[in-house]
Amino acid sequence: MVSVKEYVKNLYNTEISQCTDRQLYEALLDMTQKAAREKESSQGKKKVYYISAEFLIGKLLSNNLINLGMYDQVKKELEASGRNLAQIEEAEPEPSLGNGGLGRLAACFLDSIATLGLNGDGIGLNYHLGLFKQEFENNLQKENVNPWIEEHSWLNRRDVSYEIKFGGLTVRSCLYDIAVTGYRNRTNQLHLFDIDTVDEGIVTDGICFDKEDIKKNLTLFLYPDDSDEKGHLLRIFQQYFMVSNGAQYILDECVQKGCNLHDLPDYAVIQINDTHPTMVIPEMIRLLTEKGIELDEAIDIVSRTCAYTNHTILAEALEKWPVHYLKKVVPQLVPIIEILDDKARRKTERWQIETGKASDNSLAIIDPYDNVHMAHIDIHYGFSVNGVAYLHTEILKNNELHKFYELYPEKFNNKTNGITFRRWLLHCNHLLADWITSRIGNGYKQNAAELEKLGALADDEEALRQVQAIKHQNKKILKDYLLRTQGIEIDDHSIFDIQVKRLHEYKRQQMNALYVIHKYLEIKGGKLPKRPVTIMFGAKAAPAYVIAKDIIHLILCLEQLVNNDPDVSPYLKVVMVENYNVTLAEKLIPACDISEQISLASKEASGTGNMKFMLNGAVTLGTMDGANVEIAELVGRDNIYIFGQHSETVIEHYKKGDYCSRSYYENNEDIKAAIDFITGPQLMEIGHKENLERLSGELLNKDWFMTLLDFEDYVKVKEQAYADFEDRDAWMRKMLVNISKAGFFSSDRTIAQYNEDIWRLD
Repeated sequence: MVSVKEYVKNLYNTEISQCTDRQLYEALLDMTQKAAREKESSQGKKKVYYISAEFLIGKLLSNNLINLGMYDQVKKELEASGRNLAQIEEAEPEPSLGNGGLGRLAACFLDSIATLGLNGDGIGLNYHLGLFKQEFENNLQKENVNPWIEEHSWLNRRDVSYEIKFGGLTVRSCLYDIAVTGYRNRTNQLHLFDIDTVDEGIVTDGICFDKEDIKKNLTLFLYPDDSDEKGHLLRIFQQYFMVSNGAQYILDECVQKGCNLHDLPDYAVIQINDTHPTMVIPEMIRLLTEKGIELDEAIDIVSRTCAYTNHTILAEALEKWPVHYLKKVVPQLVPIIEILDDKARRKTERWQIETGKASDNSLAIIDPYDNVHMAHIDIHYGFSVNGVAYLHTEILKNNELHKFYELYPEKFNNKTNGITFRRWLLHCNHLLADWITSRIGNGYKQNAAELEKLGALADDEEALRQVQAIKHQNKKILKDYLLRTQGIEIDDHSIFDIQVKRLHEYKRQQMNALYVIHKYLEIKGGKLPKRPVTIMFGAKAAPAYVIAKDIIHLILCLEQLVNNDPDVSPYLKVVMVENYNVTLAEKLIPACDISEQISLASKEASGTGNMKFMLNGAVTLGTMDGANVEIAELVGRDNIYIFGQHSETVIEHYKKGDYCSRSYYENNEDIKAAIDFITGPQLMEIGHKENLERLSGELLNKDWFMTLLDFEDYVKVKEQAYADFEDRDAWMRKMLVNISKAGFFSSDRTIAQYNEDIWRLD
């Protein structure tokens, strides 16, 4: 590779030491893009197209340097000239293309597809302002624009364009690619479609904009506010724009490789990531019929090309769109969807007669209220349906999608999620990665299963001391970072208890907040912890999700109250980081002692934060939900803290409708004290009456995700974890066991299984 010194000299005619951080960032960006292009490949007849509404890719410079084998040399060259790569990286904006686990998983999968040398690209949208930038004002979340696209960026404009027709509107697309580098392997692409008429200037007052001006707003925001009909319609516009561009691109690329369209499944497999891209199925059918293929054959071709990944157990998250909405936005698809519905009904009826099952229409695509169920299209007209953790898939098969499983048992399979451990270890935790390399060599960077070798060090006192020192150093790094970037002061000798993820009631940040109140009251009553505790949160609430924003308000009020109370603050600190994103995660995760994974059992499909935390030596405090089940099996019950009711009990409560949160309030003094505190004088003086009373009422009168059901056990097990933390050797062994068992959760393993069982690429 060309040296950084030479590259900078040719570009700016100066020395590294004389450049600004911005100049060095742009030089490294160009240098890295050229190196990535050299590893582009068209090998492989069949290709997977991973289509997703979001790709939370994070900053790319260091990740790409690592994957291209350039990181160490670049870092040394910069250091020799008195420059710091981490500081230079701060000039890089984080692409605002995703929200939470769904988007981060998609990014991990693209990385692993390239790392394994597989022929596969991503397809999505080039959101100009992404989700939103979160700011806190008066202890409330405020949403502001989050622009990230710059003149010099990872985006590479392609000479590709398609005409996309909506009801009464036609737009012309453009395409940008972002190179996806595999670890010491090929470079693939993330294809992001856009239109040139998007106007960021139409946004006013935070993130408000004209939702009807499609030519100006189509790719402005990820998940625009859908609290009204205009918002719903805009989401349909976005989804169709993504899939129509994607379908046309796929067909063009396959034809260029020799596909005659009748043999499309030999050239392409389309992995539908959740239901947002579902319209690719009727759209692909429409395009094939336009090209002269008979309808029935087109349906058969598409059914052998598309596969569906389900990411949710929550019924409300399984998308459905009113037919009259689709008629407004994509009238050309409605006749096809109606035909697909008719065929699915006929097939279901035949199956019910053959098996003697009672006739019902619950498997129909269009329900009696004229809503189109997107997941039903995916299941009927895809050849594979997979869940993303063992428990999740079993719940789908036995409960939520049971009738579909009976109809199509051969389609259902599990693919437990994984993470790109190179980003979540080599990139964000250099200290730990270097130590692991010194102990077991470099092999784990390619094969995460080699982390198992660390298990042999569980009784090595010197190794345990070294791991403890690394954890403390990472805590100091986080302490300095939060002070510098957010003005937050924390004690690096305290226990770092961290819950960072999307804000949703089923993830139960509200239960953690109730614990904060419980702990506050204990300390005020004279019961002091052995060691200070810092409880950290990071989460964004969807703009229209009122209760989620109320939970953020409660946490911020508690932060103000607790941290300013001289009786309590030496023992307990509450931190809500602002604008939680990948960059912040890369600082928080290596520093964490206790990883909060406390979703209501049966509600979290998988989770991937739990995997990142264990890889970095945090010990999980969680329910038997999602991938926590597999984490517990791998590390053993001595190395994880499990609490709460099991999924079977929770599912039974939902079936019977017999859960009553108020009864827990009336029969448990600690619960009553914590909930009463929400609307008590101390928080009312700090917070907003409307928000606090609404949240209190939600917990008392609904509590749909059963916060109070598990609260008593949560407190008990959490206190046990805090007590166990004082046995430093025993805790370090728990850390080491977690790190050594994290290799199973490599996305390389997940993608290898996708390929073996679903894609079957060359």
